Amino acid sequence: MEPSQIVCPSCKSNILTAKYEAKYVYSYIIDSNAPGLKNKEELLPFLYDNREQVEARQYIKCESCGKQFPCFFSTKSSGIDYNDLQKILSNDNNI
Repeated sequence: MEPSQIVCPSCKSNILTAKYEAKYVYSYIIDSNAPGLKNKEELLPFLYDNREQVEARQYIKCESCGKQFPCFFSTKSSGIDYNDLQKILSNDNNI
C-alpha cells in the first residue's frame, strides 16, 4: 500500500521544499603577493585558506503559504521517509 501524499497542515498544499541554509566565514592569510596563500597574483574568492561554517538552518517550507517546519537531515543518513515527514509537519514548533 502506497502512503498518502504529504501536505502542509496549514493550507493542505503539496508543494513542499526541503531547504538547507548555511553561512560560512572564509579566511585568507595575508602574505606578500596577495591575500591568501593559495592566491598568486590576485584575490580569487574560491581559493580561501580556511572556511568555517558559523550558522546552519534546515527546514521544510510550504511554497504555497510560506509556513516553515524545522527539521534535521544529513547526507550521512539514509534519508527522510514518509513517517519522518509526517512527524516534522505535525510538530507544533513550526515557524
